Amino acid sequence: MPSEPKRDRLPFEPSRNKKKTPKQPPDPVIAAKKEEASLKAIPEVVSQRMIKRMALFSGIPTALGMSSFFIFYLVVSRGWFKIPNYAVFAVSLGLFGLGVLGLSYGIFSTSWEENNTGSWLGWEEFKINFGRTLEAWRSGKKEANGNS
Repeated sequence: MPSEPKRDRLPFEPSRNKKKTPKQPPDPVIAAKKEEASLKAIPEVVSQRMIKRMALFSGIPTALGMSSFFIFYLVVSRGWFKIPNYAVFAVSLGLFGLGVLGLSYGIFSTSWEENNTGSWLGWEEFKINFGRTLEAWRSGKKEANGNS
């Protein structure tokens, strides 16, 4: 049997004679940071409220966006109106876009405190939470620019 000719390795191809390194025990500082991060997790009550709001504010426009195709088909096939294709596209795109925005609004309009359920529409909570997010983003950006 002839031997295979030696070929160059591809850049992403793993080497065949890779030596295995023994596993190191976890660093206690990293473990402490992970534990601290888990303490700052979103409480279960708040996450359930977020899920309900996201389902409401995203689910309704998305369901309307999907049903709009069937409604437009029914209207056109019965000859009730002549609807141009761009109108169908614009309406369905708008409804799907509202569904995407509803995901973010569902998160920001939820009260992030465990004891406070907030209002039904959540506009006050939205302003507070969005302001907190912008402030955190700005301070993170300042820290990144200051450390560079």
